[in-house]
Amino acid sequence: MLSDLELRSIIEGSFLPKRCECIKAEDASLTVKVYDEKDRDRVDLEVKGICIDKLDSSRALCNLITGLREDLKHQHAPALKRVGERPWH
Repeated sequence: MLSDLELRSIIEGSFLPKRCECIKAEDASLTVKVYDEKDRDRVDLEVKGICIDKLDSSRALCNLITGLREDLKHQHAPALKRVGERPWH
């Protein structure tokens, strides 16, 4: 399993040139925030409650990043409001 620092580095680097921030909560879940390229203080996407224990393979990590990118593309779609449907929750 990857360390928290390695996970953060991979996830945050996958959204460059956008700024991405990964925060580990007290319950060991992960929150990912992706910020707007122009207004670097505006959050374009925020996903809370990502279960780090489920990120136990490169495939799981790739699926998370792919899912987050899809959510970012469709950030105004109604499906985003349905929290918990992603396999990493």
